[in-house]
Amino acid sequence: MFIGICGSICAGKSTIAQYLVSHHGFAHLYIKDDSSLTQGGSSEEKSLAVNGKSDGAANGGDPLEGLHRLRLTMGSRLSRQQQQQRQRQEHVFSMADDLLDFVTKRWRERWVTTDIPNEAVLDMYTRRPFFLLVSVDAPLTVRLQRFRDRGSGSEQQQQSVGIEQFVELSDTHLYDPVSGQLPLMSRATVRFLNTSSDLAHLYATLGKLDLLNPDRLRPSWDSYFMALASLAAQRSNCMKRRVGCVVVRDKRVISTGYNGTPRGLQNCGEGGCGRCNDAQGSGQGLATCLCLHAEENALLEAGRDRVRDGAVLYCDTCPCLTCSIKIVQVGINEVVYSHSYSMDGQTAAVFREAGVRLRQLVPPAHGLIHLEKSEMYK
Repeated sequence: MFIGICGSICAGKSTIAQYLVSHHGFAHLYIKDDSSLTQGGSSEEKSLAVNGKSDGAANGGDPLEGLHRLRLTMGSRLSRQQQQQRQRQEHVFSMADDLLDFVTKRWRERWVTTDIPNEAVLDMYTRRPFFLLVSVDAPLTVRLQRFRDRGSGSEQQQQSVGIEQFVELSDTHLYDPVSGQLPLMSRATVRFLNTSSDLAHLYATLGKLDLLNPDRLRPSWDSYFMALASLAAQRSNCMKRRVGCVVVRDKRVISTGYNGTPRGLQNCGEGGCGRCNDAQGSGQGLATCLCLHAEENALLEAGRDRVRDGAVLYCDTCPCLTCSIKIVQVGINEVVYSHSYSMDGQTAAVFREAGVRLRQLVPPAHGLIHLEKSEMYK
């Protein structure tokens, strides 16, 4: 497994990388920078070395040039420390190509890097099916305080960096046309919001997230078929709700279905179903609804002869009571769903009596994850 971490300045990239190293046996990989000022420095330091002298300095405005000098002064201290650390590491590479070649030959081992300088390098990494991109961000004021704390030890020096200076530095790091990190962050599979000030709490939360779950790289059969059900839902023509369904036997798709009006009738989304378009409440006016449910469509497509023993129905929403009795009658053995519905209890009772297994698929957390909301990841 190869994890790449990108993000804003002082958001916690190195901290998360260190968590992977110390708790999960990863090895940290680096790309060496030939610049004498920033050799071994972090990605934001490298970005500053290239872009730090701004147009403001050329126009007689001194703030950004002052910030450039300040950052290099502070960064030189960090760079010396990091350079010494990296010199003790075996895994330092001159180019991203060399790093990737090294990992590819050892892809079953665990590797992490915080050196993703641009989208071209990211494109190269993402071609490998064992690569996972993680981004980390934090509020500007939190990152500013971390920047001050990281850069010096005295109270006077801590207060020397103004918020306007830091905003300019942060904007360059995120939005620079060549080396800006925002395009990389937008492509991350897992996006952390890290406001934590307690390292132990941060590590505990990361431990709950199961970042190394194989599903993140190659979906399990459950995740795969549920993704197909969600894709089928995109074809729904119902104007109130999108639902998709897949019927599977022996890990092969028998049929798919989505909700909407029957063939030959005007689509619900175009006014074809009066009940849906009148915006009646849940459970009201069902007798006049012209929309077939996703499960009904999938079962009609499959037919009882094709279902037989061992069939599994995947639906992105838990089936309603009406669909549940049809699922039982056709002979489905197991129902897997993703999202709850208002009739889950009644549906579960029907399946329990009929001997149909019902379970909810809970995939590993992805998208934007607030690391301070640890109660959500148990």
